[in-house]
Amino acid sequence: MSHLEIRSASIEEALPVLQAIPEFASPVTHSDVIARLDGKRSLILIAFVDGQAAGIKIGYEQSSQQFYSWLGGVLPSARGYGVAQALLNEQEKWAKQQGYQSINVKTRNQFPQMIHMLVKNRYLIVATEPYPNSLENRIYFQKTI
Repeated sequence: MSHLEIRSASIEEALPVLQAIPEFASPVTHSDVIARLDGKRSLILIAFVDGQAAGIKIGYEQSSQQFYSWLGGVLPSARGYGVAQALLNEQEKWAKQQGYQSINVKTRNQFPQMIHMLVKNRYLIVATEPYPNSLENRIYFQKTI
């Protein structure tokens, strides 16, 4: 049985993990994260499996009522240990404690594991955005917390 730990992290700690997740089409840079989080209440979570960085989840305030789960992922070597679910649970718990009423997430058709996890956790599809390649279609989810 592996030991899983989740804690808040700095952008500097999060970047190497984000940059090692192969599903991101282009590497996320320090300035990308700074620009997205600038002036917003935010949460950066990092997961460790047996002391090794394993996954990341970054979100920020969209409004006083809504939190947006922006980026998340698990390193291929750490998949299958419940890391993504643990990060989702921790983010939901934090968002609820901060007084948010809902969490919004956007994903793409090309990430069926993410879609499955969101549906399993009672996130509802609230909108879709078609693209010429249907794998690129954006799917917008929301969960009341």
